[in-house]
Amino acid sequence: MKPEQKSEQFLAVVDTYKGIIYKIANSYCNDAETRKDLVQEIIVQFWRAFDRYDDRYKRSTWIYRIALNVAISFYRKENRRKEISNPLPDSILSFADTNSEHETETDLGLLQKFISELKELDKALMLLYLDEKSHKEISEIMGITETNVATKIGRIKILLKQKFSSR
Repeated sequence: MKPEQKSEQFLAVVDTYKGIIYKIANSYCNDAETRKDLVQEIIVQFWRAFDRYDDRYKRSTWIYRIALNVAISFYRKENRRKEISNPLPDSILSFADTNSEHETETDLGLLQKFISELKELDKALMLLYLDEKSHKEISEIMGITETNVATKIGRIKILLKQKFSSR
């Protein structure tokens, strides 16, 4: 395939599945600038892996897998960087946004808040579950068994119900 064709095909795939990219970036990054960095890193990794796409799998499964792996790695690196370079607590550096106060009052806002507090892998599982992926698709994306997917989702649901009832 010629480089121009590859570029056009790549851009078409990114455009088609950009919703997945932004959904994952929004779930792993609160800060707009950091979110842009994560989106860029996900797209770079797509480009690097583009020639190795295995058409035995759905394209969305492949994209979820890359995006989640990049997001989890990015999240870990970002947290380590913050611990080292930022001795001040986040509450001092972030300013209240009137829209976000209103948003967290809604059930959806609370759900998003509770999901953002989950461990990285549990957060990824819930994103896929809320995106109505089957247990089989989730297991392919996450690289764990379907039984493990069902068990983990069940436990996360119980945890989220407890958080909602204790608010």
